[in-house]
Amino acid sequence: MSDELPKGWANATIGDVAESMKNGLYKAADSYADNGVACLRMYNIEAGKIVWKDIKRMTLTPQEVHEYQLLPGDLLVNRVNSRELVGKSTVISDGLEPCVFESKNIRLRLRRDAVCPEFVNYKLLLSGSRHFTHNAQQVVGMASIRQPQVAAFELPLAPLAEQRRIVAKLEALLGKVDASQQRLAKIPVLLKRFRQSVLAAACSGRLTADWREENPNPTSDVENDLPSGWQNASVGEVVESLKYGTAQKCSYEKRGVPVLRIPNITDGTIRHSDLKYTELPEKEFQQLRLIPGDILLIRSNGSVSLVGKCALARKADRDFAYAGYLIRLRPDFGKVSPEFLNLTLGSYDVRKQIEIPARSTSGVNNINTEEIRALQFSLPLLPEQQEIVRRVEGLFALADQLEERLAKARGQVEKLTPSLLARAFAGKLVPQDPNDESASALLERIRKEGPRDSTAGTVGKNSCRQSDS
Repeated sequence: MSDELPKGWANATIGDVAESMKNGLYKAADSYADNGVACLRMYNIEAGKIVWKDIKRMTLTPQEVHEYQLLPGDLLVNRVNSRELVGKSTVISDGLEPCVFESKNIRLRLRRDAVCPEFVNYKLLLSGSRHFTHNAQQVVGMASIRQPQVAAFELPLAPLAEQRRIVAKLEALLGKVDASQQRLAKIPVLLKRFRQSVLAAACSGRLTADWREENPNPTSDVENDLPSGWQNASVGEVVESLKYGTAQKCSYEKRGVPVLRIPNITDGTIRHSDLKYTELPEKEFQQLRLIPGDILLIRSNGSVSLVGKCALARKADRDFAYAGYLIRLRPDFGKVSPEFLNLTLGSYDVRKQIEIPARSTSGVNNINTEEIRALQFSLPLLPEQQEIVRRVEGLFALADQLEERLAKARGQVEKLTPSLLARAFAGKLVPQDPNDESASALLERIRKEGPRDSTAGTVGKNSCRQSDS
C-alpha cells in the first residue's frame, strides 16, 4: 500500500475495522421453498449493488435465521465464483426484506464508529477484483477466497466524517453515471426503429413521394392504390434463377474456393471473417460462383428470425461459393435493382410472409425456392428503385455514424466510475476538514478497545448516509 496518503488518512486493512466475518449458510437444494426466507446468492451481487432477481427462498429454523440474517450495513462479499468475478461485494441497505446469505458469500460486520460500509464497498469496487484475482485459489473450475484474504485487503482509511462526505458525493455522481448509461442503452432500440421506419417508407413509396412529383411518368397506371409507376410483383417474376448451395464438406484449410456460410450473412452484407474453403468440381463451381448483384438468402435455421435473411454480393465476393443452408437469387437486372431487392427482402411485409408460415422440422425452420418465388412486394420503376437505394443508403449511413458516436460515448461513460473512485481514494473528490478526527486516531482507539461484540455494530440505521451530527 502506498504511504502517500492524504492528510488525516491512515493505512489499514479490512481486518482492522471488521467486527466479525462469517461464511454463508449451506443447505441442500431441497431446502428451497416458495414461501421461505429470501437467500442472497453470488448472482445477486452486481457492480457493487444488490440485484433482486431470481431470488431463492429457504425453509429455515429460527436459529438459522438468527445466525445468518443480513442486517443494514452488513457488507456481503462473494467468496466463490469465476476468477474475474470473485470478490464482488455489496452493502445491505435499509428497507430490504429479511434475508440470509448462502455459502458462496462472506458477511462482514464492520466497526461503524470507524468506517462506513459504503466506503469499504467502493474501495472493493475499485480494486477488489485485482486483489482477489491475484490471491484466489482454483477449486473445481472456480476461484475461491477465504476470510483471511478478505481481512488482508488494504484499505486507505479516511477520517470518518470525510468518509461520509466521500460516500455522499460518490452516490450523487455515480447516480448520474447510472442515469447516463440508462439513457445510452435506449439509443440502439431507437436506431433499430429508425432503420425499420426508413425501410417501411422506402418499400411503400413514401420515401420518394417528392421524387415522383419531380419525375412524373404519365404512362404509368395506378394499381391497387399503389404509388404512380408501382406494381404488385413476386420474387419469382424478377429473378433469373434460384440455386441451393454446395453440400461439400468445408474446412479452414485454405484449399479450393472460399465458401460463404450463415455466419457470413450479416446486416444485408457479406462478411469475409471466419471463412471456410472446399475443392469443387469445375461444373459445380460454375453453377455456384457468385457474381456482383447476386443475393444470398438463409433458407434454414433454428431461429426463425434468421430464416430469409439476405446479403448482397459485391465485387469482393466474385467467384465465392456458398454452403447448402443458403440459396442464391440471381436478379433480372432489367427488372429490378439488386440493391432494391435486397432491401425489400428485409422489409416488414416480406418478413411477415417468411416468418408466419415458416415450418419447423426438429426445431429447424425452413423456406424453399417455391416459397421464395411466391413472396409478394411492391415494385417501382428502375429509376425510382435507384433513387430509393440512394436515399436508404444515405440514411443508414447516418445511423451507422450515430452508432459509432454511441460506442465512443459508452466507452467514455464506462471510464467515469473507476475515475471517480480513484479520485475519491486519492482524497481529491471532497474537501478535507482539519477538525475531523484523524484515521490514525480512530485506529489507535480501536486497538486500545480490543475486539468488540459482533452484534454491537448492527443496531440502528446506516450511519454513513446520515449527517455528521
